[in-house]
Amino acid sequence: MSGIKTKMAINITAVLCAIFCAVLPGRAYAGFALFDNGPVVRGFFENAYGVKVSDDTTKRDSFNMLEQRLQLETRIYPEWTQTLSDWTAELEVKGDFTVDEYYNGRTDAELRNLSLFLVPTDWMDVKAGRQIFTWGTGDYLFVNDLFPKDYISFYIGRDDEYLKKPSDGIKTSFYTDAASLDLIVIPDFEPSTFFTGQRVSFFDSFTGGIAGTNSDRTLLEPSRDPEDAEYASRLYRNFGSYETALYFFRGHYKLPQGYLNELDHELFYPRLDVYGASIRGPGAGGIVSFEFGFYNSRQDDKGDNRLIANSMNKFLFGYAKDLGNDLSAGVQYLFEQTLQYDNYLNALLPNDFVWDRYRHLLTLRLTKLFKNQTVKANIFTFYSPSDKDGYVRPSVDYNMNDNLILSLGANLAWGRDNYTEFGQMARNKNIYTRIRYGF
Repeated sequence: MSGIKTKMAINITAVLCAIFCAVLPGRAYAGFALFDNGPVVRGFFENAYGVKVSDDTTKRDSFNMLEQRLQLETRIYPEWTQTLSDWTAELEVKGDFTVDEYYNGRTDAELRNLSLFLVPTDWMDVKAGRQIFTWGTGDYLFVNDLFPKDYISFYIGRDDEYLKKPSDGIKTSFYTDAASLDLIVIPDFEPSTFFTGQRVSFFDSFTGGIAGTNSDRTLLEPSRDPEDAEYASRLYRNFGSYETALYFFRGHYKLPQGYLNELDHELFYPRLDVYGASIRGPGAGGIVSFEFGFYNSRQDDKGDNRLIANSMNKFLFGYAKDLGNDLSAGVQYLFEQTLQYDNYLNALLPNDFVWDRYRHLLTLRLTKLFKNQTVKANIFTFYSPSDKDGYVRPSVDYNMNDNLILSLGANLAWGRDNYTEFGQMARNKNIYTRIRYGF
């Protein structure tokens, strides 16, 4: 508990610093100025409510989201020194303040962006600080995007913005005629936000079933030693109309894929290397894409450690097409292959769960615009023929005017077994509404 309080204090302090930075002098972009020649602040107020449509054993029986949110964002161009001016410095700040009724009105603050962007030369730029890293070709599916996600936000109905979590790091980009290169260094490990049983129930291998508040697990994060820093790179260029990229990641699994101590219910985040590639461009009357990733589980390179995830190959195929009349569609197929599977089977104990060698996952997105494009209806469907489970995300967004957006949606997961990715979410079904006023 003390660790949680400390983290909250750090977050609140960071947001206060962000606000202080926001009022420093500089050239602001067009928007709503706080005072004459001052920085411009934009953002939104939002109220969100998600009512449960199934029973589980989490903290609340009737809802899993009820919160009020204020987001503030600003951007200034500091000219405090000649170097900052010459390097066209740009300071971005974004912070969220929330009142969470799920936890009895608990207040919190999160700094989502506090970064400084510099252009020292015409062939290089640098962005340092708290920011969100992302790349790859997937739509809700991530092969070479090994940066942290917030899966609780995803399953309770927060805006898609909150699926991706910020990290503290440095991104350096190099540009040449032959290709461009992004290098990212993240000194401190940031895990994905995963299920604890408080707000979202899940399959707990220690209990052998769906767990809620009765879950008793300890997630042990890597140390803050320099050897646990994470590194990612992307080498990319266009060939005609086709975007191509090569990826490398060295760090840790973002989900706890290793058992450190089964008796004490301790999980950890094993070391991971990922080598990948992608291509995207026109084809078959639409946009086609392909992405590949080889996951090297560095602490189980022979696949014979039953307590750590095996190495894996992932293949992602995508196709998107504008069907006309404000209707668009996108399909994806993800194929996952567990490597050294025989070694994995031989290492299992009699009561262990047995995971499949292969996994297949299909997705479909349909989007339709109505009423002069002020209403967007969207449905995204996951279905795994190998796991016999699925997940449907219908939503409607109505832009009532330039400032007010009303959203209605649902999270509907199902599955034959309670231990698959979506099967374990079957008890977390909800219908949610969000109303947002932007300024």
